[in-house]
Amino acid sequence: MTQFTKNDPETSHDFVKRSSLYQEFLAEREEILRHKWIESERLGYDIGFERALLDWIRKHRESWRSARRAQQTGQPDSGKADSSTTQKQN
Repeated sequence: MTQFTKNDPETSHDFVKRSSLYQEFLAEREEILRHKWIESERLGYDIGFERALLDWIRKHRESWRSARRAQQTGQPDSGKADSSTTQKQN
């Protein structure tokens, strides 16, 4: 088992970057930024990150997580996913 010390920030940093929690955070952030871009283009102005975040959480987070879990475990999705990556651009 690897021991981490307070004097070794690079090792701790590498550990964090490899953690599954951090990887999930990055993937979710990417989807939120994609949603922000799509909605901003649709509306004709920058909606901002906070509005995109709240809108994405309300409309897409649950189905995105379900589809991601299914993809990671190799199981077929339930078919109800409506992630922001599949949104139509009006």
